Amino acid sequence: MAYAVNALTTLADPTRRTIFERLAERPQAVGELANGLPVSRPAVSQHLKVLKAASLVTDRAEGTRHIYRIDPRGLGEIRKWLDQFWDASLEAFAAEIEKTESTT
Repeated sequence: MAYAVNALTTLADPTRRTIFERLAERPQAVGELANGLPVSRPAVSQHLKVLKAASLVTDRAEGTRHIYRIDPRGLGEIRKWLDQFWDASLEAFAAEIEKTESTT
């Protein structure tokens, strides 16, 4: 599960998180993503490189531009990591209910 921790660490950066959230709306090129951000286009490209290394985004060439989008496989790994905590919480809740019902 080291992958999920790496992905979460990657998303801890506010600029990368904003880029990721924008890509969740729709696939976009670097120039589109840079609009309205307080960083340069080269900085956005560097953030995208980090997101791609963490398997959170993919890209495809479209002429001279690269269009970036969310990588569902990367999100699946984060969800799998989070689900382990959810499953444990549900099991603990069910055990507490059973314990309460057996004492009443």
